[in-house]
Amino acid sequence: MVLSQRSQYAVRAIMELAKREGLGPVKAAQIAEAQFIPVRFLENILGQLRQAGIVESVRGKDGGHRLRRKAQQITVGEVVRIMQGPMSAIDCVKAEMGSDCPLRVGCVLLPMWERAHQAMMDVYDATDFQDLVEQEARVNGCEGLDYAI
Repeated sequence: MVLSQRSQYAVRAIMELAKREGLGPVKAAQIAEAQFIPVRFLENILGQLRQAGIVESVRGKDGGHRLRRKAQQITVGEVVRIMQGPMSAIDCVKAEMGSDCPLRVGCVLLPMWERAHQAMMDVYDATDFQDLVEQEARVNGCEGLDYAI
C-alpha cells in the first residue's frame, strides 16, 4: 500500500507542529515552508485534521495552528487513517471489491497480503510524533530544536 501524497503532507505537517509544541501557534505558511508543502493543500489538510480533533486553530494576529493533544498521544497510524480512511494492501482485500473476485474463496495470497498490511499499520500505530521528534533530534545531533529568537 502506498500512502497518498495527502497523507504524507499530513504526517509532515503534524511532525512540524510536534517539533514546535509548546511554542505557541504556528502559521500555515511556516509549516508549508519548513516541510515543502504547497500552502493551498496544507490549509485543506489542516482543516481535515482540525475536524478530526488532532489540530486546533487560534485566530488573531498571533494565531495559527497547534496540536490539540500532546505529540506522544498522536500516532502516525491515526493521522494516516484520518487522511485515507479504511485502507488495505490491495483492492481485493476491501470487502466491496473482494466480493467480485472469482479467486477469493480458497485464495492463499489474501492472508499474506493482509499480514503485510497489518505489519505496516502496526509500525504506524506504534510510532507517535514525540518519538519522531526525538529521533530527528538524535539524527541531527542536537538535544532539541529551539525556535526562540
